Amino acid sequence: MAIPRPKALAAILLSSAMAAALSACFAQGNASSASSSTDSRIKVAMLQPPRSGLTPLSDDAFKLSRWKTAETLVVLDALGDAQPSLSTAWKQLDSKNWRFELRAGVKFHDGTALTAEQVAASLTAAANAKPKPRILDGVQLGVRTDGGNAVVVTTQTDDPLVPQRLSSPQLSILAASAYKPGGVVSPINAGTGPYVLASADGTSSATLNRFADYWGEKAASSGVDVQYVPDGTARAAALRTGTADVVEAIPVGQVAQIKADLIHEVPMPRTNTLYLNTKAGPFADPSVRAAARTSLERATIVDRVYEGRADIAEGLLGPALPWAARERQNTSYIETLKKRAEAAPANGRRIKLGTFTDRAELPEVAVQLEQQLEAAGFIVEQEVREYQHIEADALAGKFDAFILSRATVLDSGDPVAYMFSDFSCKGSFNISQFCDAEVDAALSKAAAIPAGPERRAAIAAAEALILSKDAAVPLLHERVIQGESARIRNVERDPRERALITSKTGIAG
Repeated sequence: MAIPRPKALAAILLSSAMAAALSACFAQGNASSASSSTDSRIKVAMLQPPRSGLTPLSDDAFKLSRWKTAETLVVLDALGDAQPSLSTAWKQLDSKNWRFELRAGVKFHDGTALTAEQVAASLTAAANAKPKPRILDGVQLGVRTDGGNAVVVTTQTDDPLVPQRLSSPQLSILAASAYKPGGVVSPINAGTGPYVLASADGTSSATLNRFADYWGEKAASSGVDVQYVPDGTARAAALRTGTADVVEAIPVGQVAQIKADLIHEVPMPRTNTLYLNTKAGPFADPSVRAAARTSLERATIVDRVYEGRADIAEGLLGPALPWAARERQNTSYIETLKKRAEAAPANGRRIKLGTFTDRAELPEVAVQLEQQLEAAGFIVEQEVREYQHIEADALAGKFDAFILSRATVLDSGDPVAYMFSDFSCKGSFNISQFCDAEVDAALSKAAAIPAGPERRAAIAAAEALILSKDAAVPLLHERVIQGESARIRNVERDPRERALITSKTGIAG
């Protein structure tokens, strides 16, 4: 029998200790719950604790959505199209006004009824918040009641994505009791979902119980006990030992220690991209940008850095947007890519390559890219810092090339905002220093089209134009590894990270 080495033994003992501590925490949470049977409760280990006291006006809103305690007027399907939730139907009255009919018979967790007045009040509170929820950046939103069971949402400028905006968890509809003096918003006992948020223990835990008066399908489980576990080794140990039923973000390095049938990879709307400075330095020349693009071996990066748990990028938008690959098969898309510049010899050109340490894989990606670029004849100087200390320089164009892990859809589920930010002449996150009138026109065209097939085709056309200019070279699309115990059923695997526990999620009998 092999004797474990000291480091391996220490890791095993540490994992066991972490699992035991988590088991005690979950057991304590169960004991304090109203459930008559702790076996039917779902135990969840989440990556990040709340940053803003679980207010829905912050990124904490996504936790409320993933626990199915707070709900929005609409939800998005896999294509990003709006579907009914607390609103059953909607209509665009004109370019600035939308009317939403509300679902009848909905109760808040505090027993009060969902009314047009409260929906208007909830959305108005978000619109007037300081700071605003991210989904409303640059958007002036007004809401008024229209009869007893409808609201009209008005925007200051034309906005074809109003329904998609209202799907953001940051615009969840809560009971009047949630809104406290001083702008504080508490979701405890105030949502409309199948689970009531019964208590929240700061950055430690949260307890949810089944809501008997839910308007839709009743929850399969009697409740959900959440623990926040930032340490990746501890989360993996919780899954491996059965301490937790659902575990967020298992680190790649821990996967080999866990049974394969407990691991599920979810494609993320996040692309690891090499941005090239198109304004100054060697990459101001399109043919030199082409030389960099043709020298890169994406498969090598995926295999060596991500251990095969990522998707090789064919474009800016990955498999988390299932329509993107189909659009790339269009003749017009293919013809646009043929307009790329021919690659010129690197001829010993010096380039400064930057990235940051906050995402552990990126420095490793930088090493791989340096080797590949140097093999093509470039001379590479590499600079890696913490993100907060490098962002300003990256945006100021102080690097010839910069590696970034970038979310490609924001809260509306639509990639146009990301493309404007990164690749338009006035983009606020234009690391490539890129400005092209043809691309700006394509983005403006896409932005003006309502959600649906025509908008998706216009987005793909804009992507093809951007790629034809080699302003950025997409490398890979990231996946998140979600852990699910053998006893759990029907856990949601959502690329947008809006859903996790649903009414159907339950413990096998």
